[in-house]
Parts: sequence; C-alpha cells; structure tokens
Amino acid sequence: MDLTLIKLYIEEDRLDMLLAALEDYPHAGLSVEDPRDVRDLMDKKNSYDWDYIDTEIENMANGPGCITVYVEDSPEGMDLMEDILYEASAQGVDRVEVSALKEDDWKDNWKQYFKPLRITERLTVKPSWETYEPASPEEKIIEIDPGQAFGTGGHATTTLCMRLMEKYMDTFTDKPSVLDVGCGSGILSIAAAFLGASSVTGVELDPAALEVARENAALNGLDGKIDLVHGDLTEGLDLKADLVAANLMADLVIRLSEHVSGCMNPGGIYISSGILTEKRPQVAAAVEAAGFEILESPEEGEWCAIAARWKGEN
Repeated sequence: MDLTLIKLYIEEDRLDMLLAALEDYPHAGLSVEDPRDVRDLMDKKNSYDWDYIDTEIENMANGPGCITVYVEDSPEGMDLMEDILYEASAQGVDRVEVSALKEDDWKDNWKQYFKPLRITERLTVKPSWETYEPASPEEKIIEIDPGQAFGTGGHATTTLCMRLMEKYMDTFTDKPSVLDVGCGSGILSIAAAFLGASSVTGVELDPAALEVARENAALNGLDGKIDLVHGDLTEGLDLKADLVAANLMADLVIRLSEHVSGCMNPGGIYISSGILTEKRPQVAAAVEAAGFEILESPEEGEWCAIAARWKGEN
C-alpha cells in the first residue's frame, strides 16, 4: 500500500486542538512531534533517562509542533487529504508539506542495512532473512530479528560486550553460568549459550523486548535453554552467576554495580557496556567502589566497555 504523507506544522499551543480534530478522520495513521515532549526529555528528570541525545532532536525543542498524517494513495485517500487540508487551514496551520511514500520505500527497507557481521573469532550475527555459510566449524551463527528490541550486533556497545564475553568465558576452568542484565533482543544471551555457558539467564524490563528475545532464542534452537525473565536489573533475582554482562548505559551501569555482586560467585567477571567514553571515569569509580578490580576497558569510537573481577565473597 502506497501512502501520502501530510506534514502539518503548527505552534505548540495549538497542537493539541489540531490533533484532537484529526483523530476523527479515517487516516492510515499519524505521528506527532511535540516540542514540549523534547523539553521534558532534555530536563532529564531521572539520571538514567538518557546518555546521549542527537543534535537534531535537541533542535526540535525550540521548533514548531508537527503532525504527520498518513493517507492511502487512492481516490478515497485524495478526498480525505482535501478534508484534512481544509481542517488544517481552519486550525491555523503555519506550513504544510505533502509527499509520496511508496511501499517499497518503507516496508522492511531498513533490512538492507542489516547484513551478516563477524563480531568475534567464533561469533557471527546475521539477520534471519539473509543466507550465510560459516567459514569454519568453530564459527557460530547467531540469527537475530531485532523487532522492537535493541541488539543486532552492529552497534559498538554490543560488539565490545560480545568480544569481552568470548575472552573471559574462556578463562573459567568449568563452563561458566551467565547472567545477561537488560537482554534486549537476547543477542548476548544467545552468544553466551553458543560460547558454552553452563546456564544462561536474561533479564529485561520491557515486555515487548522480552518477547523478541524469546523469539530469537527459539530461532537459534535455544528455546527452553535460556531462562528469560521480566525484571528491573537484578532486583528480586535469586541466583549466582560466574559472569554478568550488562549492555545498558552509564547511569544504569552505575546503579547496577551497587548490587550486582549479590548475583555473582566469588571471582566472577562483570562486563558492562553502553558507556560513553566521557562517562568512563564515573562508571569505573562506581565499579571499583562496589568491590571490583577493573581488568580492562576497551573502546570503539565514542563508546567503551569495562571488564572487572569481583574481589569479595558472598
């Protein structure tokens, strides 16, 4: 289905009234860019709300509101567009932009940018719709459909975490147990299973992401072999792991570090990622204050990860 996009720019104090009027029309959908929402985001009411905001989003805080209305590219859709434009004029819209959106331009178009990617010596990530043959028997293929969850392997934060996992899982005499905090798409949990973990538990607060993780576990033949649970970091968890992986963001890693040792065996490895290099000193200080010895902190671009060993006893 091809669509026509109608972008309506209006001052923020009139945005709600226009939105209420448009909701009565049989459009194919609409989206809203509200400067007030951006300003609320910029206020950062919680320290862990965000680590990094793109400049383009920052600029939206001082711009007009915008409602994008999607209508079908059909005779009926064109009649509807006329009605919407009439309504927009009556509501005092400042500017209108109309453009065509072909189905081939948007439906699954993002998939062209997600290709098989060799992450470590033994791990390659590929989307389920791509074909790929491993270069050797040792190479493990992780199939991922990201859906509504973070984690395709291409982002530096995930890459750093997976490389550290592969390195430190090999340091254990026996197969280690792994806890993946904030598992997202499940990519790190799947990686741990393929790297030979004795058991894997993934924790995720977002129910939609947790469902994606379950689907990806099944896609990789690990249905029932990874324990995926709903939870906020390690709150309420009753388990001990040899290795904990947490690809989050700096403020959440700091928060997690205070309590994560309660879910670790003595001498366990704590790998954290999703940390901007400019925030590494604060995160490293929190990790050390929690009783860990930092082993290394590799970086890629503006991101870094931290590998640390638990020095205490439980």
